[in-house]
Amino acid sequence: MTGEFSESWLGLREPADAAARAADLVDLVPRPVHVVRDLGCGTGSMARWLAPRLETPQHWILADRDPKLLHYATSHVRIPGVSVEGALGDVTALRVADLDGTDLVTCSALLDLLTEGEIDALAGVLATAGVAALFTLSVAGEVTLDPARPEDSTVAAAFDAHQRRTVGERRLLGPDAPAYAVKAFEKAGATVVTRPSPWQLGPALPELTAEWLRGWVGAAQQQDPSLALDGYLSGRLEHLPSVSVGHVDLLAVFG
Repeated sequence: MTGEFSESWLGLREPADAAARAADLVDLVPRPVHVVRDLGCGTGSMARWLAPRLETPQHWILADRDPKLLHYATSHVRIPGVSVEGALGDVTALRVADLDGTDLVTCSALLDLLTEGEIDALAGVLATAGVAALFTLSVAGEVTLDPARPEDSTVAAAFDAHQRRTVGERRLLGPDAPAYAVKAFEKAGATVVTRPSPWQLGPALPELTAEWLRGWVGAAQQQDPSLALDGYLSGRLEHLPSVSVGHVDLLAVFG
């Protein structure tokens, strides 16, 4: 989605993210949790959502490959009993040694940006380290708009194809990520629990809904330039629909 890693987009989506995440999975996270490593931390929204739901003291290692987002995140996680540090690096470079002393690994809206091999490697690292993982808001390829329009299914199919695109030599999993991750983590020896965590958008969240629509349609057009969707988009923006955007939350526990 256009701008998905920008500070403005991440800030716009944070309330919808917080409302969608499956809070009941937090109760299943093995305790104690004192050290958390958040992969692809963005602006730090996962820490702001999860840290208040865990016992203190906590130390969060906020990891991201974008130094600007990392600086923002480490500056904007201010929670009593919670300390933070930044770690610059890509999730695909995670090693067992990085998890020394870590009780929980988290990420948000990340698994669908990975390949099969990268998820296999991540599961292997977590299994070797014996660290539980809570992965939230992985795209599931389920979008419903109310009122519906005939073009909806065409846009959805093109968007899903865009999510599964090949970047360099990397074929992204997109909406296949949740199901693939379940198999990968179970194969690595984890007990896996999933929950649906759909976004609920619409006229009550006009800025986010409009920006999501632009990104959704834009990605579809990028995937299939033959699609004539300008009229569709302008109509949707003029009368914002109610939208459910499917995601999946996943908890993997080893041992």
